[in-house]
Amino acid sequence: MTNFGGSRAPRYLALLILPALLAGCAGGNGALSPANLTGIDSTTASKYAELTDGPYTVPAIDLSDIDPQMLRQVIDYRTKEPAGTIVVDTATRHLYLVQPNGKAMRYGIGVGNAGLAFQGSATRNRKAEWPHWRPTVNMVNREPVRYRHWVKGMNGGLGNPLGARAMYLYHGGRDTMFRIHGTTEPETIGHAVSSGCIRLMNQDVIDLFNRVRTGTRVVVIQATAMSAAS
Repeated sequence: MTNFGGSRAPRYLALLILPALLAGCAGGNGALSPANLTGIDSTTASKYAELTDGPYTVPAIDLSDIDPQMLRQVIDYRTKEPAGTIVVDTATRHLYLVQPNGKAMRYGIGVGNAGLAFQGSATRNRKAEWPHWRPTVNMVNREPVRYRHWVKGMNGGLGNPLGARAMYLYHGGRDTMFRIHGTTEPETIGHAVSSGCIRLMNQDVIDLFNRVRTGTRVVVIQATAMSAAS
């Protein structure tokens, strides 16, 4: 029979209680938040909390998988571009929405192969909430098992690879096929990915979508980074 008396009792009870405490990280009331787990302040963490968007509930993002430099924040930013311009810097994996007085709202991005196919300036002539998606011919040829079921496209929703929003860039009145869109894989933010264009976390792409208008100028930089200081 186990002896619970003496100095062993507190240690024994601690071993019994520890699994229950750790289980709280998985969810439910009293669960540890991403801010608790990563040291990120609660204000920043709240930007990536669960949110209701139309008929969908966008899940909270586990920030322990995300580089803090990829999280949405206002930074000092030197550029000749006027306020309201979007600057996409694929080298640094950042998108900047230029603001007055030498500031910018900075978002982390993931860069797909299609995101490396355009450089220069364009305008955001079309946008969509919970957009329809269809894999390209190259995507189907490259990974037929993964994409062949979607050759006719996929309606918008939580499982759609374009995420919650898409912004379509045009140059000279023609579609560049360059997209700024959400993602179902937030852990890919800050990295190069095999498909897609410029992806943001869903909470971020919703925020950006709400801040910019049709006709917004977009500058895409592929090789050199703009001068920025956080």
